Amino acid sequence: MRQVSAAQLSQWLADPQRSKPVLLDVREPWEFATCRIDGSLSMPMRGIPARHPELKRDAEIVMICHHGARSFQAGMYLEQLGFGGIINLQGGVAAWARDVDPAMPTY
Repeated sequence: MRQVSAAQLSQWLADPQRSKPVLLDVREPWEFATCRIDGSLSMPMRGIPARHPELKRDAEIVMICHHGARSFQAGMYLEQLGFGGIINLQGGVAAWARDVDPAMPTY
């Protein structure tokens, strides 16, 4: 599975020449309510088996969680289902807060 750093994702999102990825946040609802990357879709990890048909199999999907482990696992699951554009955010929202948006609440 491909990986992207918080800084690389920030540059990607800011680049008007690149199509935007789906930002798939697999954290629990309370975590998503605490902090999130703008434009993220909340789909808690436990709900992915039921909700994955909402996603396009050929889309570039950046998987997001707190530190990058749950999103990696969820991304591996989606890859097993035939999704081809799965990318994991290394370090999760914690890295985003540290490297991109220091004003983001942390937990």
